[in-house]
Amino acid sequence: MVVEDNERVASSVKKGLASQGYLVNVFGDAESAIKEAKSVDYDLLLIDIMLPRMNGIELSKQMRAAYPRIPIIMLTALGSIDEKISGFDAGADDYMVKPFEIRELFARIAVLLKRHREISEEEIQGLLTYDRISIDLRSKQVHSQGQLIKLTPKEFDLLHFFLKHRETMLSKDEIARNVWSKNFDTGTNYIDVYINYLRKKIDRDFSPKLIHTKSGHGFILSNKE
Repeated sequence: MVVEDNERVASSVKKGLASQGYLVNVFGDAESAIKEAKSVDYDLLLIDIMLPRMNGIELSKQMRAAYPRIPIIMLTALGSIDEKISGFDAGADDYMVKPFEIRELFARIAVLLKRHREISEEEIQGLLTYDRISIDLRSKQVHSQGQLIKLTPKEFDLLHFFLKHRETMLSKDEIARNVWSKNFDTGTNYIDVYINYLRKKIDRDFSPKLIHTKSGHGFILSNKE
């Protein structure tokens, strides 16, 4: 599903994706997209932020709430760090700033679809636990020592990745490829920002501390210092 009110951009994206074998439906506003999603199962959403009436941030929030597992890529001319963080917090898995190279869009879509299909046995069961942390993959709820912790969608994805690779040193590049996309710019401080957000929620008021930074190596989720 492509939600884009600029007819030229929408036509170009649809033509490019069709050339790769994708079946594409285009909608010019959020309301039409929400109505359509109720009757058709889509594999991926491409959402522009600057939409008439309901913007892409609100649309992404509603789509993520209704369809927790569907991959979402935001396509927008808004490219500041704050704007990108707003997109990720709304549930976007990736974010592309216009104008973009269509081949890069193909690559990012392929990565997200591949990740979406790779479901582990733990994920099938719907529950991941480690030490005092448990996350329910169906309800998207996180508990620490039995206390409910409210996370944004991207914070949840980050914690999920840490739990899947607990007690394993993770580089920024690995986190970027798996929580964002393989084309994520690791030169930015997004990862540090989100890890700090996550620490404040799951570590600040609890013990033991679980997320550790190893200078020159990366990050690790571990109950061992």
